[in-house]
Amino acid sequence: MNFRPRIFAFVQAVAVALALTLPLVVAASSADARIGGGISSGSRGARTFSAPPSTSTAPNTAQPFNRTVTQPGSPGVGAPGGGFFNRPGMGLFGGLAAGFLGAGLLGMLFGGGLFGGIGGFSSIIGLILQIAVIVFLVRFVMSWWQRRHEMGAAFAGGPSPLSAQSTYGSGTGFGLGSGSAPVQILPADYEAFERLLGETQDAWSNEDVARLGTLATPEMVSYFVRDLDQNKARNVVNKVAGTRLLQGDLAEAWREGDTDYASVAMRYSLVDTTLDRTTGRVVEGNGQPEEVTEVWTFMRPRGGNWGLSAIQQTS
Repeated sequence: MNFRPRIFAFVQAVAVALALTLPLVVAASSADARIGGGISSGSRGARTFSAPPSTSTAPNTAQPFNRTVTQPGSPGVGAPGGGFFNRPGMGLFGGLAAGFLGAGLLGMLFGGGLFGGIGGFSSIIGLILQIAVIVFLVRFVMSWWQRRHEMGAAFAGGPSPLSAQSTYGSGTGFGLGSGSAPVQILPADYEAFERLLGETQDAWSNEDVARLGTLATPEMVSYFVRDLDQNKARNVVNKVAGTRLLQGDLAEAWREGDTDYASVAMRYSLVDTTLDRTTGRVVEGNGQPEEVTEVWTFMRPRGGNWGLSAIQQTS
């Protein structure tokens, strides 16, 4: 039997796995304990891969997302369609890819393999080969769909970036910011943003996943749950107290279909402490307030309530 194809596939699979996991390992190693882990997570709809305009509160460029479910060129989480493979325009290929991936993974779990019946695929090399095949097919389909979407966008034209100059004044609280928003942001909206800043921090500190589910998108909640599980595995709990908005302004606000978005730069203070779950001993943090500047993106269905959609760190 010629093992060279399998060895080659094994090497490819290892390379793919390293390429996918290494950025997350690097990001996690430098993460802070507070909500969001001190890294950029979430989605900004169709503008996920465009940096929000700088503001007086956050003059530096917001960092790209380390964690997001949005694919380049996709309509974003606020657009109709839903689901990773169920994007408009993917049609038959998207359905085949989803079905193939699901069948393959289930086959692996129950011992049948991706192409059940082919001898030798119960071995670890066969398993990795199956994963490599799935990764190749999924990437092929996603690449095909992305090229098709970008070609259509090139003919249709995209939204122009907001370019109005900032009229922000000094002082605490929210200023006018640097984005002339097609979506009008009212004082009540700014109050909602400040309230969500405090309430999400409190829910995180209490490890109240149900409460987080009412304040943030399912995508953001999934990241919070993952981070909380990592804390539990380390037998620690992160406690955040005294969250207070010091300064904030609007970077940009826009509408996609029936969904409104607002990216807001916020500089706030908090006391960030990590405790041992068993003894209550302080593991990280000195009990002193620290200042953080982040760009938080909120989204709402038209006529609905705002919810947290993304947190981006600033350079």
